[in-house]
Amino acid sequence: MVSLLINIFIRDKEEVKSPKVRQQYGMLCGLVGIILNILLFLGKFAAGIMSRSISITADAFNNLSDAGSSCVTLVGFKMAGAKPDVDHPFGHGRMEYITGLIISGAIIIMAFELVKSSVEKIIHPQPVEFNLLTLCILLVSILVKMYMAFYNYTIGKKLDSAAMRATATDSLSDTCATAVVLGGTLVGKYTGMQIDGWCGVLVGLFIFYAGICAARETLNPLLGQPPEEDFVRQIENIVLAHEEICGIHDLLVHDYGPGRRMISLHAEVPADGNILELHDVVDNAEMELRENLSCDAVIHMDPVVTEDEYILKLKGIIEELVKEIDAVITMHDFRVVTGQTHTNLIFDVVVPYEFPINDDTLLENIQMQVKKRMGDNYFVVIQVDKAYLR
Repeated sequence: MVSLLINIFIRDKEEVKSPKVRQQYGMLCGLVGIILNILLFLGKFAAGIMSRSISITADAFNNLSDAGSSCVTLVGFKMAGAKPDVDHPFGHGRMEYITGLIISGAIIIMAFELVKSSVEKIIHPQPVEFNLLTLCILLVSILVKMYMAFYNYTIGKKLDSAAMRATATDSLSDTCATAVVLGGTLVGKYTGMQIDGWCGVLVGLFIFYAGICAARETLNPLLGQPPEEDFVRQIENIVLAHEEICGIHDLLVHDYGPGRRMISLHAEVPADGNILELHDVVDNAEMELRENLSCDAVIHMDPVVTEDEYILKLKGIIEELVKEIDAVITMHDFRVVTGQTHTNLIFDVVVPYEFPINDDTLLENIQMQVKKRMGDNYFVVIQVDKAYLR
């Protein structure tokens, strides 16, 4: 059904990086979710009243909260598709992440209320009445929620949308929750055991866990997370395809929402090259990144010595020395300043955040190894950077 609606209402359905197309996907899926969840709420609420089951009634209100979550998704995608303005020059793309976070909060609140109601049912148990209509409503609900989880996950993966993946997670948790409710109802029918309240507690805990997982997925891009390895690899391939560029480092990716990324990096170029020609090369690389990866790019040129044998020999020694300390350390921006009494070796090293050696100890270690290998006339001037990539 959703695929048919996509074919009818979304013309450029494959242009998923376009904010306008993403907005159309989000609003369509949100509207379908509202309709299906309201229908499920009405059916389950009627079944819960007829059977006097707290778990079925709670599950019904869970679907009502899902309808509200779909409303939030719809509004979120509408706002995320808004054009940049004076107050938001980078656009409104992060509204997708905020939408996912709101949905996660709603899931957690509903789980808490469900557990609370179920505990009361455990303390004051009441017999549950079972009939064929209740069975059919619960079975239909399971099938509908499985379908909703499928299409939300599929489209969320296609769009790389945290909000839609959170909705898919919610739908999947609802499927399991309703299955637990159905199992508890059948047990009560055929054994006489009053486990309706306990089933409600299990459903609530499962929904709570799903809400926490969904919140974690939406919080990471809001707080700032490293870019995907594939995206970094594409950047490297595009920039290094220009033979005048010797290497890149200090790559930063700023994510302002799907399709709204800004990157900055340092490109190493020959120090003896023509500055105007190299500037043109860098401009072309920035333009290619914009066209191929739909991101704004700023590239800083770092001149490096590529012909001086003495400097290259010193650089090789330092690279070998640094790798002996730990293979994960990388270095860049190597320069040599020679004086009458000593020589300064200036460079940056990059270490991961979880690196076991603190910065001061690392600097002392490198200086000690340099003096041991090269003599007391060589001093290091080092900037320690943290790896922003995984």
